[in-house]
Order: sequence, then C-alpha cells, then structure tokens
Amino acid sequence: MTIRTILVDDEPLAIQGLELRLQPFEDVEIIERCANGREAIRAIRTQRPDLVFLDIQMPGFDGFSVVSGLSDIEPPLFVFVTAFTQHALKAFEAQAVDYLLKPVEEDRLAATIERVRQRLAEKQGAQGAERLKEILSEVAPEALPDDLSDAPQAGRFERVINIKDRGQIFRVDVGDIERIDAAGDYMCIYTADQTLVLRETMKDLERRLDPKKFQRIHRSTIVNLDNIKSVKPHTNGECFLVLGSGTQVKVSRSYRDVVARFL
Repeated sequence: MTIRTILVDDEPLAIQGLELRLQPFEDVEIIERCANGREAIRAIRTQRPDLVFLDIQMPGFDGFSVVSGLSDIEPPLFVFVTAFTQHALKAFEAQAVDYLLKPVEEDRLAATIERVRQRLAEKQGAQGAERLKEILSEVAPEALPDDLSDAPQAGRFERVINIKDRGQIFRVDVGDIERIDAAGDYMCIYTADQTLVLRETMKDLERRLDPKKFQRIHRSTIVNLDNIKSVKPHTNGECFLVLGSGTQVKVSRSYRDVVARFL
C-alpha cells in the first residue's frame, strides 16, 4: 500500500529536510508540497491524500486552522511538525496521529510511520467489512452476521495509546497495561506504576486492543491475559484472576467460558 503524502511548511528547508528523512520509507509517496495553510486546504481537497505532515505556526492559516477548514470532508491522517512543545496537547485533541519536534529524529519518524500504517490498515479493514456487509445484504441477506462490521481486522490493533490526563498526554505501551475498568464513558487504565483516566467507551477501546492479549472478564473490566499469574475458583461458577501486581479481579459467569479459552 502506498501512503500518498502532502508536506506543509512555510520554510522550504524544513520541507526539504523532512522529504530527505522520508526517502527510506518506500511506501511513502510525496504527492505535493505546500508553503501555507491555504495551499494545504486546496491540495488536500483536490488530492485527497492519506497523510499530511503539517507545520503548526505558519502565516495566515496555521496548522490547526487547516484541520478546521476540512471539517466537511473525510480528513487524512495528520502528523504535526513544529519547533514548539506547547502545542502538543492541542495537537492530540485534534486527533493527530503524532506530534514531531524539529529537527525530526529518524527513530521518532520511523515510529510515526508505523503508527500511520496501523491506522490506514484499520481504516481499510473497516471499509472492507462494510463493503462485504453491503454485498451480503444484496445477494445473501440470510448469511449476514449481525456483528460483521465489528469483526477484528489483522494489523488494526494499537501498540501505543495516547491518554490525555491531568493536562498532559501520556503515551502508554499497551503491553504495560494490567487491566482496564469502566466508569461510564471513562476508562481507568492501570499499569504497574500509575493509573490514568481515558475518556472513551468500553466498546470503542475494546476494538482497539488485540483480543489475543486483552479479554473482557466482566461487563466493566478488561484484563491483559499476559499479566494473569493464577486463577482462584469462587462460588456460583465465578472465579478470581490474580494479576502480576497482586490485584484480584472477579470473572463473572457470563465471561468465564470466553476467558477459559485463553488460559
């Protein structure tokens, strides 16, 4: 898959430097370069790229204004590139894939491109599932599963989750997550050394996690299966899982058979 990419920066040297650093990524195709926000909006609407590297501070329309100016179309993935750290929080609020500081480091850029690949694979998987659902509804409606559009797709699961908590953005490796508890539309994410609060529903977060690693054991609890140390039987067909931290979490009867397949 080719990642059709637009570079936006009012400094020609910055565009040249980023273009040079992107050369090793054979799947990244730079289709246009823009020197300001107005050019970027026109190019994005015309070219419909997969990815845009977007400078934040530019004369006239800044990077955030570009994103706002595309609210009526399906937007591409955005990676903000800037020399200033104070914009990081607002960048993630704008649903950016990542936030890179100038000068861009090669290792950091490689990690960003990998995240872009994951997001695009997830998007393609969702589109493919929806197209299959449409076809089945036309030719064999009786064979159409109710949850087809929710089926997990290969390569779509997150490796790192960005969590806005207490005015900061925390980048959490999903492998470090021990368990997740739901509290309405908020998720409490527990790792070995901290607890973070994420504003997201249980269903949406569950779709982002690999079911081979994470399983729901209760209607409001997900655990990392790699973190289970032992299982303690309980009454009425329930049991407790003992996690690496020593925390015990109950498995309700309705989820016991699901979890048992992985233990």
